[in-house]
Amino acid sequence: MIKVSRKTNETDISVELNLYGTGQANIDTGVPFLDHMLDQVARHGLMDLTIKCDGDTQIDDHHSVEDIGITLGQAFAKAVGDKKGFTRYGHSYVPLDEALSCVVLDLSGRPSLDLNVSFTRAMIGTFDVDLISEFFQGFVNHALITLHIDNLKGVNSHHQAETIFKAFGRALRMAITKDERQEGVPSTKGSL
Repeated sequence: MIKVSRKTNETDISVELNLYGTGQANIDTGVPFLDHMLDQVARHGLMDLTIKCDGDTQIDDHHSVEDIGITLGQAFAKAVGDKKGFTRYGHSYVPLDEALSCVVLDLSGRPSLDLNVSFTRAMIGTFDVDLISEFFQGFVNHALITLHIDNLKGVNSHHQAETIFKAFGRALRMAITKDERQEGVPSTKGSL
């Protein structure tokens, strides 16, 4: 179980992460839609995840969502360590009714985000869909992964977002799977 905390003038966040859990989630970010999405990551990634955030949501959700991405990314980087024996790459296609998303990632050590989604609405309830890119940018910058997210189709913005987060969880689960044949780090460089 990895524990990471981050406190700024805008947010106070604690994250507990077990990469090889059973999909248990205890999430209270102050942003209900993000709670729902992070629950999807835990369940589909089979990770145990506890997140608590006290943020300045009276202003808006931006600081909380971005800082949660940063803190979760820090916890993930700490949990994967030197990445010896990992599969390294992960991918997943996930449908939800009319929506379909593909997520592909690499535990590369190089932060890069390519996010291609045209949400059909700007808001999902009270959640600004622009914050999804802020969450993932914070995550990749601190988890040090390459992440490609493509929403291939969708009419309902909630479905579009949910397929993205479910696919993200499943792709992470694949990438951190131990490969019994892999000795050391899966790279010709010898390190990631």
